[in-house]
This record gives sequence, C-alpha cells and structure tokens, in this order.
Amino acid sequence: MYFRQLSLMVKNLEESIEFYETITELTISRRFKEGPGEIAFMANSSGETEIELVYMPQAQKFEGKGFFICFVTDKLDAMHKLAQARGLNPSDIRNPDPQSRYFYVYDPNGVSVMLRQKL
Repeated sequence: MYFRQLSLMVKNLEESIEFYETITELTISRRFKEGPGEIAFMANSSGETEIELVYMPQAQKFEGKGFFICFVTDKLDAMHKLAQARGLNPSDIRNPDPQSRYFYVYDPNGVSVMLRQKL
C-alpha cells in the first residue's frame, strides 16, 4: 500500500500552481476543465508525488488549519531564500537535532508546507 495523491480545493488555481511550481518544484502533469471549474495535477519528475488542485467556483474551499504537507529537498537554504524573496514569510530554518533541518511556509490556501532537508 502507498499514498497516491492529495487533493486540495483552492481559491485561485493560478496562484496555487505558481506556489507549488516555485516552492516544491512540482510541475503540471495534467490539467483540464471540469464543469464550471478546473483541475490541475502537480507532480514531481518521477511521478511518485502528486497533488490535485481543484478549483470549483461554488464549492467549499479548504482552509488548511491543523494540516501540513512535508517535501524533502537537498537545497533547503536556497529554497528558504527563494521563499523570502517571494514575500512568502517562511519560518526560520529549524535544526532541533542532527537528523532534522526544515522550515515552514504557507501556500495561498493556508496549508502549512514544510520543506525538509535530506540528511
């Protein structure tokens, strides 16, 4: 068994796509219209990680409270600087023990996204 994908109801599809392309380096793998809305699937290059961004004008939106997503990166410092340069107000980089180094940033929908360094 494995975890296949995460689906998020978003307020603004373009803002959400830009965030996930920039901060998590996911790219659009599929995108299509669905009734009055639109859906974009974002994936990493190997296709093992996938997020479905769903924009439906009349649907309830996810507010992100009490929820976070963790992505592993080998360029934590560069991504932290990028998040700062984009005005995303990332947390400080935390290093609570020799195995953990990470920071948090919020996506446009209030989802807390953790970027963690490969150690």
